Amino acid sequence: MTQNETGMSTPKISFHGAARGVTGSCFRLETATGTVLIDCGMFQGSKTEKELNYKPFPFAPNEIDAVLLTHAHIDPSGLLPKLVKHGFRGRIHTTAATRDLVEVMLYDSAHIQDIEVLQYNRRARRRNRRNVTPIYDEGDVSRTVSQLKPAPYDRWVAVLPGIRARFWNAGHMLGSASVELELGAGAVPDGEADKPLRLLFSGDIGPDFKLLHPDPEAPAGIDYLFCESTYGDRERHDVRPELRRKILAREVREAMKPGGALIIPSFAVERAQELISDLGQLMAESHLPQIPVYLDSPLATRATEVFARHADELEQGATFLQGLKSRNLHFSQTAEQSKALDRIRDFHIVIAASGMCEAGRIRHRLKNWLWREEGTVLIVGFQAKGTLGRFLQEGASQVRIQGDDITVRARIRSIDQYSGHADKTELMDWIRERLPVEKDLFLVHGEENAMSELAEDAAKLVDPKRIVMPALDACYELTPEGAVLSTEAVEPRLAPEQIAHLDWHNDVSKLILDINDRLRSAAGERSRNVLIRKLRRVLEEDAG
Repeated sequence: MTQNETGMSTPKISFHGAARGVTGSCFRLETATGTVLIDCGMFQGSKTEKELNYKPFPFAPNEIDAVLLTHAHIDPSGLLPKLVKHGFRGRIHTTAATRDLVEVMLYDSAHIQDIEVLQYNRRARRRNRRNVTPIYDEGDVSRTVSQLKPAPYDRWVAVLPGIRARFWNAGHMLGSASVELELGAGAVPDGEADKPLRLLFSGDIGPDFKLLHPDPEAPAGIDYLFCESTYGDRERHDVRPELRRKILAREVREAMKPGGALIIPSFAVERAQELISDLGQLMAESHLPQIPVYLDSPLATRATEVFARHADELEQGATFLQGLKSRNLHFSQTAEQSKALDRIRDFHIVIAASGMCEAGRIRHRLKNWLWREEGTVLIVGFQAKGTLGRFLQEGASQVRIQGDDITVRARIRSIDQYSGHADKTELMDWIRERLPVEKDLFLVHGEENAMSELAEDAAKLVDPKRIVMPALDACYELTPEGAVLSTEAVEPRLAPEQIAHLDWHNDVSKLILDINDRLRSAAGERSRNVLIRKLRRVLEEDAG
């Protein structure tokens, strides 16, 4: 660690995820008294990004002294068991509701890994490829859960000597928090110890009119502010509850076809519960007919139970509990129950995880419905670049799911009224309410365009020279004068152009789809053989 003129160590912050992208949130804060992680999340998107989940951390897990977790979604929490597996033994501080939710999230993550690794290794053996092992197992999750330390909102918690933290309701989901940190005596050089260094990490900030949660809260007068920028390049239309339900009702009615289904990819935590609540209310008030709704996710089912236990913390807790009692709501728990959904003949609604269509039961539902004109897929949340959900949202005519080529004939619809993220205006309001920012504003958790556009607007509030958009694995010294890019940073694991962008795996998948489509449309066997010979000649010339 760099030392200043007094010989004391200057705090440093490294960005090991959610840097020029929206997944894998992980920020490492090094101080004179110890090292703290803010989040330790899983990467989603292209295979190049997801491979980071399997590679070693760019730091030694046993040198991390504590973790502060902003919320339970898998992109800030999903690699905590990996951290524990490789030597982390400290406390993981978070809110009580997040502690309950992240337990079910991580056990589900380990279960999904077991299934997917089993399927992959079965295919690998046929192709003479090496087997892979899961990132972590249920034993690692159990040890992680034992290290979780719940804390209330708006109350200081001692993290390490000279470091204390306070959680503020971020309004994003049940238990979500912005994290305020104060670095005082011992953690910063002596000359600054009488005035603690104040840092604020936004986590994921919820929008106005969130169904189950109040507007986000946080303190003002911060030294270093770290703000998400997921929707930094877009404005959301009016999202008042009555309008949101009206839009949902319209989408359901337009999807109602004989023998059809409305398939909703949804994050199992928060989004699924909001949809359950709104669908139940629409049917109870006769704005929709009585339609069977299937929650096809064991994780969402267990998460819904956690929401019910914490109903007193929800703004519309009574309405939510009423929706759970709807006679039209069915929970699909076992694999057999899930498979039985493919045999339903009357119109029905299926809500299944994952929200970006990257894993879980939603992929089976899509394989069954994407090729059918009577099916509708309704996307209700942010889709990261390189995910199956993003391809569908952008109008792909064909996709590959678990090695199968599928033509998209179903209607693909998208609404953003259920997004858990603040839009550009709301992000600007949040930053404005944190002023003054004494040192620097870091923009994180956003794709390049979103970050750049938010930075342009934020320059009206903060000196543009004080706005930083860190790259993956970049490290900054938090000096009294402002952030300085450190020369001691680790080699970046991916270049900026490899994050939140398509990779060669995506190119190959599209090429295979295009080749198959061209071969099917060729005028006879002779034309197909000519095309195949041309392709082989190109491969042989390249090999030579």
